[in-house]
Amino acid sequence: MITLGINAAFHDSAAALVIDGTLVAAAEEERFTRIKHGKRPVPFSAWELPFNAIDYCLSEAGLSLAHVDHVAYSYDPAEFIADRLDDGRAWLPMALDPPPSEQWESPWDPLFACYMQHVPRQLVDGAPHHLRRRFSGVTHQGPFRFHHVGHHLCHQASAFLAGPFDRCAVMTLDGRGERATTTYGSWTGREYRPLGRVEMPHSLGMLYERITSHLGFLHSSDEYKVMALAALGRPTRLESFLELIDLGPEGRYTIAGFDPAERFGPPRRRGEPLTQTHFDLAASLQQALERTVLRLARWLREASGERHLCMAGGVALNCVMNARLRDARVFERVWVQPAAGDAGTALGAALWIDHQMTDPERRDLQTRAPRTTDRQGVDAARRWTMTHAYWGPRFGDAQIEELLRWAKVRYRPLQDVAVETARLLAEDRIIGWFQGRMEFGPRALGGRSILASPLSPDMQARLNELKDREDFRPVAPAVPLEDFGDWFTSPAPDADGAPYMLFLFDVRPEQAARIPAVCHADRTARVQTVARAANPRYYDTLRAFQALTGVPVLVNTSFNVRGEPIVCTPRDALNAFFSTPLDALVIGRFLIEKRP
Repeated sequence: MITLGINAAFHDSAAALVIDGTLVAAAEEERFTRIKHGKRPVPFSAWELPFNAIDYCLSEAGLSLAHVDHVAYSYDPAEFIADRLDDGRAWLPMALDPPPSEQWESPWDPLFACYMQHVPRQLVDGAPHHLRRRFSGVTHQGPFRFHHVGHHLCHQASAFLAGPFDRCAVMTLDGRGERATTTYGSWTGREYRPLGRVEMPHSLGMLYERITSHLGFLHSSDEYKVMALAALGRPTRLESFLELIDLGPEGRYTIAGFDPAERFGPPRRRGEPLTQTHFDLAASLQQALERTVLRLARWLREASGERHLCMAGGVALNCVMNARLRDARVFERVWVQPAAGDAGTALGAALWIDHQMTDPERRDLQTRAPRTTDRQGVDAARRWTMTHAYWGPRFGDAQIEELLRWAKVRYRPLQDVAVETARLLAEDRIIGWFQGRMEFGPRALGGRSILASPLSPDMQARLNELKDREDFRPVAPAVPLEDFGDWFTSPAPDADGAPYMLFLFDVRPEQAARIPAVCHADRTARVQTVARAANPRYYDTLRAFQALTGVPVLVNTSFNVRGEPIVCTPRDALNAFFSTPLDALVIGRFLIEKRP
């Protein structure tokens, strides 16, 4: 069975292809269009589908849309519309400044609802001309079967149907879905059971977004910058945030309305200097988030009775919060979907529909997952577990060399990519690293990365200048899984490590001076552990660097510059390389160097 998952309702548009319960390909639209997040989360862009990502996913399996059995879209307009339409018709305002509506949160919500309702028509009729062939031979009525799936159900499914646990509690925290902003459930390995939810306008994600905007950053995009900023501040305004958040029973909470300027002072304009006041506000917001989520998690632990937790939603990308939740030991183990933001709902939608359609009894799609049995009578409820994030496009050495020759770029093949790359890194050179399949999700994990030595104290500043980033932004370390405990303190990661950069760890005091570039202001680091089975060439480079320097740690940051997505193709890599002061590019088995 072939299932195509699509996310495009808000931002981080993406596609995922699942065949017989196994993920084959997944990618975000931004990587192909070179527009950060694919689009902005406004009603006027809701019609834009991730045609390039869909085309890639289908091409990875040698398929066209006509081969697809099910298309799963990660938003349910029926839940959003509910009882808002008396006669089944939605009226759109023509005034430039329409008055508030009693039925809708925004006067443009009817337009958004219409776009959501008519996704099947947009899918078959809206593909760009150069991609039309992949989308031919179908109508909005099929032959595929189309499914609108609840946004938060897709987040939840992306966690419990991809995570490592046979059974677990599940929590999604994000800005919003159709109506839900926070969702709780439990997964028994055969059945998903909803345990509660919080609805608009009460949203921890949107609270974080509002303060992100107040601090002069772009909401629904730059929240990770506020998280990093928090390490430089003191939670002097914590009580002001806690006064806004009223925690109730059964995981419920409300957030009081407020004017950020009246409560916290004038907003910072983009580009203005950051002051201690801004640092303290970020630290206070972060502390309020962590405290609140800890209390919600404690309720969920009791309500679910489960020992393990899976998480998704954009808020779950907050690695500081994740680390505090892990360290509190509310749950024995915590797993976070690497594509926890909205891109991951494409995966969740595909996995959920694949799972549900294997049920011979066709159980209710919103509350129960299928149970399947193989011929020997053994439960076969799930066939795949996510063990890495490399689900995007790959390019062979022949393809890469053809481009390099066409572009008249001077290059040379490497006899031993790991050893020769490590030698350059040991010389304190900064390297663009383009290898294998592209990562799915917001983190560069050794497929499309910039690598550097952590030994120099000024390397963080050099990388931030190279990428045109704010000075306070930290960079992350990569370390072989087996060496984690020698460089970072307990609690140690699970047996599978911390391969997705979703948790903080403390740098061992006796090692901090040896790897100053990856130590944040509070002596923490967002560690990526690397297993050789997941990425052999990346792992071997770490080992080769260790052989030269005695340190098995490298700086790993995303291969992009500010305002642009991570590179996807060899052409993207060349553009980024020649438009920045990178010293070298290791692309496949080839090396390109700039003259000193």
